[in-house]
Amino acid sequence: MAKMRDIVVDCSHPASLARFWAAALDGYAVAPYDDDERTRLRSLGVFDTEDDPQVLVEGPSGAPSIFFQRVPEPKSVKNRVHVDLVGDAVELDRLLALGASVVERHTDLVVLADPEGNEFCLIED
Repeated sequence: MAKMRDIVVDCSHPASLARFWAAALDGYAVAPYDDDERTRLRSLGVFDTEDDPQVLVEGPSGAPSIFFQRVPEPKSVKNRVHVDLVGDAVELDRLLALGASVVERHTDLVVLADPEGNEFCLIED
């Protein structure tokens, strides 16, 4: 039986999108850069972590990690897979302050988009 390890999100700017999702999700944080990782990035011509082509966001023990990887093409259609979060009006306000936008409102959920337009839902707690 397969076990989920990572979720990978294609995007145009991994560092900023990783920060958004790390702040949005409880228990998640952008993985710290150690000297070995900075050396590896420099060998690829990346001298500023803001330009890292692949940024890791780590979650609580047992939860999947999320990789944000740069791709050249922009998002062009509706997501085929999305994340459902649970929260209330206060959480909605917090997500909007982080940079999410409202796509549509329904009776018990709000469809949102992250700063790069990837849809996700906030279901009423």
